Amino acid sequence: MGQVAVLFRLMPTGVETNMEGIAQAVRTALPESVRVRGMQVKDIAFGLKALLVSVIMTDEGGVLDSTEQALAKIPHVESVEVMEEGLL
Repeated sequence: MGQVAVLFRLMPTGVETNMEGIAQAVRTALPESVRVRGMQVKDIAFGLKALLVSVIMTDEGGVLDSTEQALAKIPHVESVEVMEEGLL
């Protein structure tokens, strides 16, 4: 099976949300077969920031969906969006 690189954008519930806390929670929330490649906080507008999370996972069925669902369950995360996806 091949590997897939996926970039997620996590939007917080508000401008006062601790982005470092969300970043720490990402590492524990991910399924075992998914590893973090990198994370970056990006300014969006008017003090709102997003956390960009790049991960590597296998291309087996259901892993992407389960990863997205796990990230959406992190406290203070309002939404999760797949920004990019590509085979390695």
